[in-house]
Amino acid sequence: MRVAILSHPDVSLFELGCAVEIFALSRPEFEQWYEAEIVNLTNQAITTTGNIVMQTKYVTDLNDYDMLVVPSWPTRNTTIDALTASEVLHFSQQNKRIISFCSGAFLLGGLGLLDGKKATTHWAFESQFRARFPNVNYVSNVLYVFDGQYGCSAGSAAGLDLGLAVIRQDFGYAIANQVAKRLVVSAHRTGGQAQFVDTPMLHVPNQFSESLQWAKANLRQPITIDLMAQKANMSRRTFDRKFRASMSLTPQEWLVIQRTELAKGLLESESHNIEQLAVQAGFNSAESMRHHFRRIVGVSPTQYRDQFNREG
Repeated sequence: MRVAILSHPDVSLFELGCAVEIFALSRPEFEQWYEAEIVNLTNQAITTTGNIVMQTKYVTDLNDYDMLVVPSWPTRNTTIDALTASEVLHFSQQNKRIISFCSGAFLLGGLGLLDGKKATTHWAFESQFRARFPNVNYVSNVLYVFDGQYGCSAGSAAGLDLGLAVIRQDFGYAIANQVAKRLVVSAHRTGGQAQFVDTPMLHVPNQFSESLQWAKANLRQPITIDLMAQKANMSRRTFDRKFRASMSLTPQEWLVIQRTELAKGLLESESHNIEQLAVQAGFNSAESMRHHFRRIVGVSPTQYRDQFNREG
């Protein structure tokens, strides 16, 4: 898959770097990987954050690429140059995947590509984005969102989350995990932007963190929230309150998400039937796993296996 990472005079260096790290870094340990280039449609040197001047590949069209990454775009209401507008629209009409990091959604919104679609951007731009693009189904408090061929991430580092999600779609859970380890980031962060919005990060006690680590290591066993609270040396009420403040979701929902992630890995690597996999992932029953899997992942376990299982 050939990837075009779009650079322009207003590009953000950090978001551009995230796109390069995810898609353009050579990964010889994998048999198949992306072929990515940083391109521009303006034929000029680019001065970005910190007055760093870059020269990227000038192209007059995007026909040679299968996916387009828009790392950022000006949030002010400016005219989109004719070539960029025509090429991105043409790319979209070919039903090719387009993903945006942070303010990159403003380019897609400005071209009308997100009308009637789910989209997101950095929480600081939400009110501005909603006002300018009222026909977009804006999604708050998420790290990223997909709708058909389009994917949008929230601000800055959430581009890594979206990039890893794209890798999971294209190459599977195991390879996405390897890339995440190389990046020294979580393969799948839970929660949304609410944990970052104009509030300091809460101090998480060591015992609280250790309780979560213990739960993740024992997902296949029955785990009660009372036991997790006990491991954290907290009362149940204090534990629930701390969990919501730190993770923006309930302990029970967090457990379900962790078990769903475990089930995804098992579906890719194991040939056991769904009933056996449900037990291995810690669900009460196969029906429970199917329900939560479809709710969280968007497809059934069987559909997921058909798409990603490397054994078959």
